[in-house]
Amino acid sequence: MKLLRYGLAGSEKPGILDADGNVRSLGGVIDDLYAEGIEALKGIDVSALPVVNEVGRIGPCIAGVGKFICIGLNYEDHAAESGMELPPEPVIFMKATSAICGPNDDVIKPKGSTKMDWEVELGVIVGKELRYASEEEAANAIAGYCVINDLSERAFQLEMSGQWVKGKSNDTFGPIGPYLVTPEEIDDPLNLDMWLEVNGHRYQDGNTKTMVYKPAFTLSYLSRFMSLQPGDVVSTGTPPGVGLGQTPPTYLNVGDVMELGIEGLGSQRQTVVAAE
Repeated sequence: MKLLRYGLAGSEKPGILDADGNVRSLGGVIDDLYAEGIEALKGIDVSALPVVNEVGRIGPCIAGVGKFICIGLNYEDHAAESGMELPPEPVIFMKATSAICGPNDDVIKPKGSTKMDWEVELGVIVGKELRYASEEEAANAIAGYCVINDLSERAFQLEMSGQWVKGKSNDTFGPIGPYLVTPEEIDDPLNLDMWLEVNGHRYQDGNTKTMVYKPAFTLSYLSRFMSLQPGDVVSTGTPPGVGLGQTPPTYLNVGDVMELGIEGLGSQRQTVVAAE
């Protein structure tokens, strides 16, 4: 299934994509798209659902996110371009859930920002509670996959003392979607092409097969340090091609347009706007 949420921010409605690419309303089936309810949608007769003629805005593809967890330096070549050692264990950091926005919403350049950067990432949405989980248990707990742009402000992240979260959590720094794609729709999540362009120039052109710590291992690893609940989102790292790694480094400015996507999971498009 390819599930989505559409409508004005804060008033999104649940939907599902049919075989012809039409959005069908799930409004008579579920109130909103929460991870706990996805299992109940399996086997639903999509053709019997009403077609949504005017979709309008696409919202974040999951509601009720409890934790927004990210894995840093999870592609060997990205670690190299960042001038950092490949970590012997996953690097974990958090993004504030208030950073979450729709896949095509404007993204805000924060006040004082000088090094705003992009990162296309595979997102994993947790569907079952996990504690001290094996990799097999973790794999069975994946509700779906999605596209995430893990936006960063490198000066906030790397040049100010403290944790990375300062450079990762600004409002709109977490576009998620357009779809939550359930695992049976993806032949191999470890072999998906992923890309990102800024103003039509392709900067990132990678594949999930070069990911160091794979999704099932990552969820199992995280469950050693914190319980994971349905609706938690894990962003699994980015391939090379971020602005920080360019020669010279290249960063986002007001008016820039990002387009990004992952094979089978859809694409995003965001315009950078100034903070008010």
